[in-house]
Amino acid sequence: MARGGGRPKHVPIRMCVACRQTSAKRALVRLVRDPAGGVYVDPTGKRNGRGAYLCPGRRCWDLALRRGALEHALKTALTPADRERLLEYSASLPETAPDL
Repeated sequence: MARGGGRPKHVPIRMCVACRQTSAKRALVRLVRDPAGGVYVDPTGKRNGRGAYLCPGRRCWDLALRRGALEHALKTALTPADRERLLEYSASLPETAPDL
């Protein structure tokens, strides 16, 4: 007996900590504070630690770093090494995020 219809697949929604727009979890970039206190980009979305999400556009990254939104969301202070690593990653992103 074939089953038709059914419920649509659940799509997890997350909010960008900079611009506060909601989007599908997979459309955003996850940043994670690992148990040792370092902040890293998490491309798989599965690393252990406290996570925060940003749009894949340089504007949101600059805004989050300038305002301290990322530090607030991750409940940590960014070290100069963390900040440099995140700025280096954001340099490879387009100016604005593609339509999410």
